[in-house]
Amino acid sequence: MKPIRKAVFPVAGLGTRFLPATKTIPKEMLPVVDKPVIQHVVEEARAAGIEHFIFVTGRGKGTIEDHFDHVYELNATLQQRGRDADLARLKENTPLAGRTSFTRQQEPLGLGHAVWCARDLVGNEPFAVLLPDMLHEGATPCLADMIKEREDHGGQVIAAYEVPEQETHRYGILDLHGESIGTPRIHAMIEKPQKSKAPSNFAISGRYILSPEIFDVLEHQPRGTGGEVQLTDAMVTLMNTMPYHAHLFRGRVFDTGHQLGFLTANIAYALKRLDIGQELRAIIKELM
Repeated sequence: MKPIRKAVFPVAGLGTRFLPATKTIPKEMLPVVDKPVIQHVVEEARAAGIEHFIFVTGRGKGTIEDHFDHVYELNATLQQRGRDADLARLKENTPLAGRTSFTRQQEPLGLGHAVWCARDLVGNEPFAVLLPDMLHEGATPCLADMIKEREDHGGQVIAAYEVPEQETHRYGILDLHGESIGTPRIHAMIEKPQKSKAPSNFAISGRYILSPEIFDVLEHQPRGTGGEVQLTDAMVTLMNTMPYHAHLFRGRVFDTGHQLGFLTANIAYALKRLDIGQELRAIIKELM
């Protein structure tokens, strides 16, 4: 079984929900406390042993590439001023040379098309996909647990988390044939079903481990919902020939692609900080 060495980060989205803030700043660079959203997700991948980080970008996303590069002037200034802790933190967050790649998705044709754009960089090996909008807060990194479950069960692994039954129409929902423990087999994926037709309340949470065969399917995948190439449609096609398992994530998932999820993530992550958590808790009580 080939190891999971590469991860794809689709970061070409326009971020229109956050206009005007995202007029000139990529939504992935909006901070959760003092780190951009994309930094949190990359750190999750690094903690899982990912060696090569592949970003599928679009127009106006150059800031992301700059963020994961050395800034010599800033490093020199910090060194001159004796800001050793800040300098060490910057170096820790910068991938090693040759470990990041960037490719363009010239048209907004959906998640499936974005993943397909990374085909030549991924090559003929299994890989991970991490949606940068979705932050996973748990006892252990979500992707690390998924890689372990793939080693135990093989096949593809999709992370899922429980959502309220009345909200299943907002998500891609998994049919697990009633199983809710362990690493159950996925029997179907249904995009945004009504409550009465939802086979479970386990929603796809934006973490995937996929085989390279997905690229052949995506290349010929007809456009689906919204006129876009849907990754879910391609995965459903492959379910006929290879197994898919669900990683049932038991922590908290923050959808930072929406204002409320973004604000909630900032509060949750800040409250855990030893340097500002207690003071923030007092401020929140005062505001309430």
